[in-house]
Amino acid sequence: MIPLDLMAPLMFGGLVVFMLIGFPVTFSLAAVGLFFGFIAIESGYFDFALLQALPERVFGIISNDTLLAIPFFTLMGAILERCGLAEDLLDGLGQLFGPIPGGLGYAVIIVGAILGAITGTVAASVIAMGLISLPVMMRYGYDQRFATGVIAASGTITQLIPPSLVLIVLADVLGKSVGDMYAGAWGPSVVQVLLFAGYVLLVSLVKPQWVPGIPKSSRTLHGWPLIKKCLWGIVPSAVLIFLVLGTIFLGLATPTEAGAMGTVGAIGLAVVHHPELSRHGRVAGWIALVAITVICVPASLMLADEWMPAVAGAARGFFEKLRAPLFVVFYIGLGVMMWEGVRITKLRSLIWQASQNTMRITAMVLFILIGSTIFVLVFRGVNGDPFIEHLLSHLPGGVTGFLIFVNVFVFFLAFFLDFFEIAFIIIPLLAPVAAKLGIDLIWFGVLLCVNMQTSFMHPPFGFALFYLRSIAPKEIKSSAIYWGAIPWVVLQLIMVAIVIVWPGLVTFMLDKPSGVDPNTVKIELPQTEFQKDQEQNEKDGEETVPDFSTPKK
Repeated sequence: MIPLDLMAPLMFGGLVVFMLIGFPVTFSLAAVGLFFGFIAIESGYFDFALLQALPERVFGIISNDTLLAIPFFTLMGAILERCGLAEDLLDGLGQLFGPIPGGLGYAVIIVGAILGAITGTVAASVIAMGLISLPVMMRYGYDQRFATGVIAASGTITQLIPPSLVLIVLADVLGKSVGDMYAGAWGPSVVQVLLFAGYVLLVSLVKPQWVPGIPKSSRTLHGWPLIKKCLWGIVPSAVLIFLVLGTIFLGLATPTEAGAMGTVGAIGLAVVHHPELSRHGRVAGWIALVAITVICVPASLMLADEWMPAVAGAARGFFEKLRAPLFVVFYIGLGVMMWEGVRITKLRSLIWQASQNTMRITAMVLFILIGSTIFVLVFRGVNGDPFIEHLLSHLPGGVTGFLIFVNVFVFFLAFFLDFFEIAFIIIPLLAPVAAKLGIDLIWFGVLLCVNMQTSFMHPPFGFALFYLRSIAPKEIKSSAIYWGAIPWVVLQLIMVAIVIVWPGLVTFMLDKPSGVDPNTVKIELPQTEFQKDQEQNEKDGEETVPDFSTPKK
């Protein structure tokens, strides 16, 4: 018989062995959980009734409203990534920044941030930018290590920039709202983009031969045509993301509803952007997109209530009156637009491929979550939670020691595990300890999200490096990809330190003052019959003596 004190560490060790062998993670989790579950039942550590909770837990996962947002955001990103917006944006910004040293590096970072916001998956961002920008950077003499490193690193920003799939999963695991998790991630997202841009600037000053400017003869656009192309790449995507995230931040829509709206907008942009679209189809597409934008305007006007309440209220009332006719216009335009999408073979293929990709990612997430549920249920049944809590809460250094250990632990786990696996297996074990130590779970989740970005950049196991290797030209050596990733991993670790030292970077959008002076708050309760009699007698100059002998009828 295995002693109860050894069951939890043996379960964790067994899981590590299975994954090192290369067995699929979801089946490793389920197999280890059930194996040790039957041992625990035979040993009398818990009853079989505990495992009877599994069907209900699985049903709870499938019907989880928060997780329903994953397929919508995945489909939205897959459509936008394939519709050509990224190519136009990267070409426009490449020519805009091209003349300065490191200009293509700046363009890749900006496009990585925008593409990350609209795709939500690292694979899509890295592959899209690798196919588009890597040949151009090689053509103009960029250093191989720098070029591959900046593409892989910019693709991993996807994990942190809302509406990231990782943030949705973390919000569900930590029991927090997706809107709060998105709000907390904005500060670190912006700082990380600036940190990456600062490194490009440093390289352009120290090693300008690594990042030469594009010669004037190779720049085909100038003036307004160049600005127009850049705006066409940025503005539609930015408006779509603003509408999607705005409704979540303001609590006017659930993440699932916002994701569905974003998917409709993505299909509209894909159709409108397609070169084979007929004139009436393009007009109908723009009408539908403008209509859905105006429908969502009242949500954004809520932000102006604090500064211009009268103007915001009047504008909201005006747009609310237009809501019903605008919905009719939207559906008519959407119908014409969808007909055009069916008519054009390439658009049908685009939507079909995006749907297949969405199905694969959603199935992967759900199966990993089901496997982790089996593992965690048995792990807690053999006193795994007290084991983890005792192990982590007695570390030297208190909260600081806990944070250092957790970040080092997650950093090394990322060599072997995907971020979904870390989120579903490890974080449910760490979150109760963090809450007991008084750590804000939104801040804790964003911190771990920044750390888990490194899981895609670790040489030689980083998935972003594998994605880049799969599409990179043969003349680019694998060693260049691996060495090129190291400076960017260091930058990501610096970002982890910044979030630890400066927690306000995450919480500044969450710690909003209420705008209410507590001294002015007055709570009035309804008066009792005795208080009314006492008040009347005080006016009459008599003393009130309560009479409890006969109750009032």
